[in-house]
Amino acid sequence: MKRYLGSTYLFGLIGGVFCVLAFLLFKWIGFDATNLSMLFGYVLIPIFVFLGIRYFRNDINGGELSFAHGMTIGFLIYTMIAVVAGLGIWLVLSLSPEFFQEIKAAKVAVMDTNKDLIVGQLGQESFDFTYEKIKAMTALDIALNDFIWKILPGLFFTIIISIILRRTKF
Repeated sequence: MKRYLGSTYLFGLIGGVFCVLAFLLFKWIGFDATNLSMLFGYVLIPIFVFLGIRYFRNDINGGELSFAHGMTIGFLIYTMIAVVAGLGIWLVLSLSPEFFQEIKAAKVAVMDTNKDLIVGQLGQESFDFTYEKIKAMTALDIALNDFIWKILPGLFFTIIISIILRRTKF
């Protein structure tokens, strides 16, 4: 396990830090930091997973890579990216309550703007439930949402990249 962690931790840490920096950059520019940060993760995760698996195959494992090796390395990388990004976003929002309130107000405004459409498609009860959940949202909820939306595509990309980079000697 030490061999796996030793070859992946930098990819995960750097990727996670990039995600937190993207979150801050999007806020500074004036865009919706939560949604664009997730979108940035969809681009960043496959790049770091690819580089990490390729590094393991070529430099650590002597040019061989089984599907299981690729899945293990990819899992460690995308999980580390998700943990670092989630903790970073939680820390930023905890240290900046006004930023958290901006995000919350933007999400409430989206609900208010689209009320007729949501009620028409899902019903008043569903709208009221969602509205109350958004109003009760915490910084941890935003961080957990970002964490989950980095884990799910990370698994998908890792499967594909592990298949593409798989190489065994006969």
